[in-house]
Amino acid sequence: MNNHLLNNPMKLEDFQGITSAQNSQIKLLEKLNSKKYRQENKQFAVENLVIISDALKSGHDFMALFVTPEFATKHQAELEYLSNNSSAENFYLIDPKLNEYYSNLDTPSGITALYGIPENKLDKSPVIYLNGINDPGNLGTILRSALAFGFKNIVLDETCVDTYNFKVVSAAKDAIFKLNIIEDKTGAWLKNNKLPLYATSSHNGVNLAKFKPAKAFCLVLGGESHGVSPEIMARADKNIKIEISKEIESLNVATAAAILFYEFRK
Repeated sequence: MNNHLLNNPMKLEDFQGITSAQNSQIKLLEKLNSKKYRQENKQFAVENLVIISDALKSGHDFMALFVTPEFATKHQAELEYLSNNSSAENFYLIDPKLNEYYSNLDTPSGITALYGIPENKLDKSPVIYLNGINDPGNLGTILRSALAFGFKNIVLDETCVDTYNFKVVSAAKDAIFKLNIIEDKTGAWLKNNKLPLYATSSHNGVNLAKFKPAKAFCLVLGGESHGVSPEIMARADKNIKIEISKEIESLNVATAAAILFYEFRK
């Protein structure tokens, strides 16, 4: 918490004004739409008041905050909370056209928070390994479900969509800040994994309802189109399937993930 702000609450007139698209901060926000730039600079942006507020309440602070005059007028109480409880020193009041310039949203929200991408580490609890999850909505939903059922360790291989893609963040909400998320770009993590490896399958494997996992394990979820890769399937200690009606071929991966997390938690 920014203690000096508790004694001297920040007012809107204290925000720095930005009116030009040539401003370095606006250029930064526009560039952060690129996965390559996010990875190079280890930063990402969030354009959602609820996510920003929930993240701050759980101790995940932003580096800078950008709001339009209209947003500031409509959300005075929320903005006061953000400004008075953040340790950030950079608060900006921006022209609405600038918000439209860099925003990923069809209708810009009027608020943007800048964050640093954390250097996460896995703990000793089970690991969820994601292989080829390339739909942002599915990935975000999987992350949110993992948090809901107590699975904090998430590993993404290089074929997954970027964790900090704005659609992923939108679907994951504040779960993006509360999980231990790392990337396995070279496949080295999986190669060196010593945990029992369980791969999910739509057709073959042990019935989930009858399966008893080890206390610590690595559960692999595969992509929307092809499932878990054959290479990982071949290495798995067990393949697991969810019994479903013959009227349907398979479940959406995010739906299957929620079922698996619930059963594995039990």
